[in-house]
Amino acid sequence: MNTNKPAVPNTTVTRNVHDLDRTTDNLYESLVVIAKRANQISNNVKEELHGKLAEFASSNDNLEEIFENREQIEISKHYERMPKPVLVAMDEFLNDKVYHRNPAKEQK
Repeated sequence: MNTNKPAVPNTTVTRNVHDLDRTTDNLYESLVVIAKRANQISNNVKEELHGKLAEFASSNDNLEEIFENREQIEISKHYERMPKPVLVAMDEFLNDKVYHRNPAKEQK
């Protein structure tokens, strides 16, 4: 995940429900789009984190090495401070950065 993205709030933000259904004309459809995008973001971040932490894995870890690995701790803390995937997805959706379509509506 690119860390140079604009800041997404990490706190609770009150949203106007009418802003969510602006592009889809259906609140529930908008929530599904946001949820699916949040899952995509979460999976990407998870893969990236596991890739970075895999560099520290070794077959003969002892307790001292596990508790003393500061680089691994810093990487984990960085990912914990990142905004939650649903907040990023919500921001992308409200700023029209998410492509979505509904095949059922296209057939009509």
